[in-house]
Amino acid sequence: MIKQKHGDCAYPQKQIEYWKIGVKHLKTSFLQESNLDHEERRKFDDLASSWWDPNGSSRALHELNPARLAYVTERCKLSKSRVLDVGCGGGILAEALAQKGALVTGIDIASRALAVAELHLLESGLTVNYLETTVEQHASSEVEPYDVITCMEMLEHVPDPESVVSSIAALLKPGGHAFLSTINRSGLSFAVAILGAEYVARLLPQGTHRYDRFIRPSELSSWLRKAHLHTEDIRGLHYDLLNSSVKLGGHVKVNYLLHARRLSS
Repeated sequence: MIKQKHGDCAYPQKQIEYWKIGVKHLKTSFLQESNLDHEERRKFDDLASSWWDPNGSSRALHELNPARLAYVTERCKLSKSRVLDVGCGGGILAEALAQKGALVTGIDIASRALAVAELHLLESGLTVNYLETTVEQHASSEVEPYDVITCMEMLEHVPDPESVVSSIAALLKPGGHAFLSTINRSGLSFAVAILGAEYVARLLPQGTHRYDRFIRPSELSSWLRKAHLHTEDIRGLHYDLLNSSVKLGGHVKVNYLLHARRLSS
């Protein structure tokens, strides 16, 4: 039986280390070092034991997840679709996609977070194929293209987000759907996502985000065009720090979601 803290889904560190020995996820022989930030990987591995604790360090992800999922399900069919979740972490979105009937693969470079994701499948009874790899490495393998690819709150944590976008395009079927979320680079986003969330509300560990890695919608749209992906929609994703509530729509000066599709030709 998996031991848990009473009332949440946090896993003891020793349990995570034991699971890593026999974990089913595939670790590639080498990762794409050019787009791998070891400090970012360490940050997310440090969150592993509390990933499924809705009141822990990943609380914001739990509260954002219903809105993220609603955006995806509003704009494409998930049942029996092949879905790739890039930067899946401990599997919060990946499991939600699987609950909708999708055939989900989740990829990440944080091995401890992936171990927690695997452990949680024993509780949820869902099926997700987890791989420890970068999206660039995954795109270079002989993998069947996906119907849907999600990449949420990940682009602002890599040195070369344009490379991630290009790899997502390479992995999509013609006409396939890509859903991305990230943080705009603006004065308001610095105030809300860094000062507010990390230092005032302490919703996130300090140092979670770097302002210089925030991405303007115009920059993301440009990378998508270069990769032959057509932007279908851009929508604000608003997190109320005081009330822990989330809503879609409105301005895109802080968090935003984007839906794109791969051109058929």
